[in-house]
Amino acid sequence: MTALKRLTGLIGAAVLAAAAPAWAQIGPIQTPTLPGLPSGVTDRLPATGEVGRLAGQTLDRALQAPSRLTGLIRRSGGRLEPDPQGWPVVSGEIVAIELSGRARAEALAAGFSVVREERLEALDLTTLILAPPRRMSLARALERLRRMDPHAEIAFNHVHAPAGEAGETAFGGAPPPGPRASGARLGLIDTGVEATHPALTGSAITQRGFAGPARMGAHGLAVASLMVGRSGAFAGGYPGAALLVADIYGGDAAGGSSTALAQALAWMVQEQVAVVNISLVGPRNALVERAVARARARGTTVVASVGNDGPAAPPLFPAAYEGVVGVTAVNGRNRVLPEAGRGDQVDFAAPGADMAAAGQAGSWTAVRGSSFAAPIVAGLLAREGEAALARQTTDLGARGRDPVYGAGLVGVGARVEPRALGARGRLTR
Repeated sequence: MTALKRLTGLIGAAVLAAAAPAWAQIGPIQTPTLPGLPSGVTDRLPATGEVGRLAGQTLDRALQAPSRLTGLIRRSGGRLEPDPQGWPVVSGEIVAIELSGRARAEALAAGFSVVREERLEALDLTTLILAPPRRMSLARALERLRRMDPHAEIAFNHVHAPAGEAGETAFGGAPPPGPRASGARLGLIDTGVEATHPALTGSAITQRGFAGPARMGAHGLAVASLMVGRSGAFAGGYPGAALLVADIYGGDAAGGSSTALAQALAWMVQEQVAVVNISLVGPRNALVERAVARARARGTTVVASVGNDGPAAPPLFPAAYEGVVGVTAVNGRNRVLPEAGRGDQVDFAAPGADMAAAGQAGSWTAVRGSSFAAPIVAGLLAREGEAALARQTTDLGARGRDPVYGAGLVGVGARVEPRALGARGRLTR
């Protein structure tokens, strides 16, 4: 490796490392200490201060929320607002984890008010949701609470969107009742699903709403079919498996919040679900990160899509949290989708384009995106286990594990061409 390449890698590593802490609290960029380089190389490099400035500009751009999310905020009717990087958050809510009694009293005296307090018993986690005093911005309120209790974790109530897409998700009415799932091996945190779809009638499905009553959504339905569906030639990762569905949207403009996601994950752990799929993306969030870590510690495997914001995008969450199984998507020629995320968070690749999934009212639709690759891997993990699945991978890209395909491709048998099922329309996430 040339000295110049080595320097470029160090700068990139510094940017990614700086992006790892909570998105809402970005510290100063530390310029990396560089190894000794030949004078012919160092003469052509920017000064140390310039390196730091360039790295800072790169990080600032990386942390900005994708412009597609501005429409989500605009359509929310004031329920959502942007955090300092533009990521949508629930208006008027700050989440405090393990806030001390002294800091709580100080916050109330300063004009903060308690919106609600939530105890997630299965995760041994208590959260306090506070509203800031009048005319105090959420960003200022967050910093003030952090000063009151530097040991507590204080976060925005970020909203998570279907991977790569923040447009309106098509919702139907309340899901029709289906057979209750008992001993479910799989869980889904998404929208509600249509349990009477032909692909899902062979699975016992239990649904619960965490943002109001559960409502059917096109995204959750397609994802569920690729996890447990079975109908003729179509089969998901674990056909016929029982499935618990947590709807964290419910048609609510502020649906998909971090608090709802944490509640849903607690329910999955309580029900002893083995593998949970989350085909959603958002920024790093202290509450969700803590909930994921507690779920993993209790034996629940979390699978998530890496997102579809492009190869230059920073890691998206929950796929990039420690221990989460991140999944990217390939097309019908087994090539990674150009819009798919890249990085160390990629653990497996699976089909995510040129294929069909369940559509509303018993129909079928074509799908594209990492949202639809993740459930295939989740089903396979629940059915076979990670070690067995790793032995079945087809190595693609660079030899061995790489940031594009992870350990390799699995689940190619879950791809059914849209025309084979008479699919209409297209769902892109």
